[in-house]
Amino acid sequence: MGRLSGRRRDIAAFALWSLVEAVPAVLSGQLVAWALDRGFLAGHATRGLGFLGLFGAAVLVGTWGTRQAYLRLAVVVEPFRDELVRRAVRGAIRRSAATVRPSDGEAVARVTQQVEIAREAYAAILMSAQSFVATAGAAIAGLVVLLPAAAALVLGPLAAGLALFGLSLPRLARRQRDAIMADEDVGAAAASVLGGLRDVTAAGGEDVAGRWVGRRIEHQRLATARLARMTALRTLVVALAGWLPVVLILTQMGWLTRHGATTGAIVGALTYGLRGVQPALQQFVGGLGSTGVWLAVTLRRIAEASAEPPPPLPLSLAAAPPRDGSLELDRVTFAYGPAAAPVIDDLTLTVADGEHLAIVGPSGAGKSTLANVIAGVLAPQSGVVRLGGRRIDRLPSATLAGARALIPQEAFVLRAPVRENLCYLRAGVPARELADAIERLGAGPLVARLGGLDAEITADALSSGERQLLTLVRAYLARARVTILDEAASHLDPAAEARVEAAFAQQPGTLIVVAHRISSALRADRVLVADGVSATAGTHAELLAASPLYADLVGSWNSGVPSRSRAADSTSWLGR
Repeated sequence: MGRLSGRRRDIAAFALWSLVEAVPAVLSGQLVAWALDRGFLAGHATRGLGFLGLFGAAVLVGTWGTRQAYLRLAVVVEPFRDELVRRAVRGAIRRSAATVRPSDGEAVARVTQQVEIAREAYAAILMSAQSFVATAGAAIAGLVVLLPAAAALVLGPLAAGLALFGLSLPRLARRQRDAIMADEDVGAAAASVLGGLRDVTAAGGEDVAGRWVGRRIEHQRLATARLARMTALRTLVVALAGWLPVVLILTQMGWLTRHGATTGAIVGALTYGLRGVQPALQQFVGGLGSTGVWLAVTLRRIAEASAEPPPPLPLSLAAAPPRDGSLELDRVTFAYGPAAAPVIDDLTLTVADGEHLAIVGPSGAGKSTLANVIAGVLAPQSGVVRLGGRRIDRLPSATLAGARALIPQEAFVLRAPVRENLCYLRAGVPARELADAIERLGAGPLVARLGGLDAEITADALSSGERQLLTLVRAYLARARVTILDEAASHLDPAAEARVEAAFAQQPGTLIVVAHRISSALRADRVLVADGVSATAGTHAELLAASPLYADLVGSWNSGVPSRSRAADSTSWLGR
């Protein structure tokens, strides 16, 4: 990360304290050899204890160095973590702004969680690498000085083990990536099913959805098993490079003695191997072979998730916006999964430019799914959706985003001033137009309560209805050719909802309302009744006569067709 380049002093301090940490490693074998040869074996027990005491003091110095190295480590690691978070969040915001799909909260959560784990992994790798270089290097240097013949017995297996380990890393990285991708695939599949659970249940697709997610879970299990088998190679590397030198020193004691090695020197050489090289190697191979490979793969995944989207087409190459707000659905079918029952089945519908259409139906009938298909957020398996005569799936994302506005029930509010919340779908809204929109939708008292247009607000400072009202003003100011309100006023009282819908209906363009109350249907030019299998469109009077489901929703099974004034006061709740 570029931001670490300016912290050379901190990195140098970390390296310096790492050398202090290596003091016991470089002195251990030599002090043990002196304690035996010049102390206990020479009949000077006090002198031998003195050398061992120096060894203990060296351990204390090394412990102090370890503590200081850890303190310096935080200064090195935190900028790495901060830069990853900035890139992840920045990339998610850019992609959300540049595409017609809503922000993938699950994906952002996964990436930010990976960032936190990556910080810990980065710190662990730095410590294990530092420990190996400093501790193992110091032990080998001490061994070369103490007993050069034994150094040859250590360096050969160590070099062979490290070479084998290095050759295995690319394949280990691929196995680690497969495991991470499989884990993300399970999370994405589960989120997809849970997000459409209502429609999946309504379509009877529970078993199909379960098998669909189950296949991904099985793939994750296999990927994890392959990774586990590959990581077993670390045990072989440690055995070859860490334990084989100890075995060679023990089996070659006679040869070492004939070449002038003393008992103390041989025990000191074993100390360098057992206390210096072997534990440092085990920590290094374990850290780099698991945490290090995981970090490398995760950094790549974070980079992919944070990548900026392609730049928009030049204006001369961009598609012209649709001519009007007319909509045409030509034999559209949509299902959650290839084997699931369709939520929308062979639907043909035409909505004229400027028409006000209400969509009603029981809970789970697919009303929100239909709204998302019309908006181009969900792609049908078959059939075509056209906006202003243009296929919606062939419109550039920026063109589509400017041509239609989809407002869901869950209102999104920025932690920003009121003015920014109201105007971010359309920059440069004139002050008079902004004031008119606030007045028409009845948001004036709310804006005043919040402290005016320049007051900073947060979502938790607002009720559900207040958040919806701000979102509705935002959509009104967007001036889209098609506005789709998916129960976007469900938390408003009936009078406020009527005022909002009347304001949108008076705007140029097409209005589609997923109705929350029957009064919303009565205000529409036409009503589409969805029952999860088919859909029927007509006027209020036509549907009362032709659709028992609609009559049931209105509550008119036996009362005949109610007067418009009577029905307009109805607050009967319709399912989502």
